[in-house]
Amino acid sequence: GPIGMAAAIFAGLRGARVTVLDTRDDRLDFCRQHLGIHAAVKIGEGDKDALADLTEGDFYDVVFDATGNARAMERGFEFIAHGGTYVMISVVRDSITFSDPEFHKREATLMGSRNATVEDFRYVEQCLRDGLIPDRALNTHRIALSEV
Repeated sequence: GPIGMAAAIFAGLRGARVTVLDTRDDRLDFCRQHLGIHAAVKIGEGDKDALADLTEGDFYDVVFDATGNARAMERGFEFIAHGGTYVMISVVRDSITFSDPEFHKREATLMGSRNATVEDFRYVEQCLRDGLIPDRALNTHRIALSEV
């Protein structure tokens, strides 16, 4: 979705080799065409194996979850590399659970992220001005203010 795409864009701007996961082919195609990502994997049977292949079995130094889905958030723990960080951008009302022994074995860090600072907004604005964000591709619809 749009939050995950934004996370992918800004991770890429910071030099990350970004892999995105989604259930929808149209979103994966969009990411491939417009976001300069390293890889796109459809969620489903064999997805964990595909991620393992992409990372030579090490998985990811940083995993972001922007799904808003508690079960997906729980599953994200599987994709953290040893010493990696899991950043939950999603906010859900449901409880989530994870394997504490597995989490500790990986010596992982869990981080929540919800709000942006004034400096964050200035950075986004500068990236837009510099043409670093594919804003034309992201802007899929236009309507008049009177139609809102």
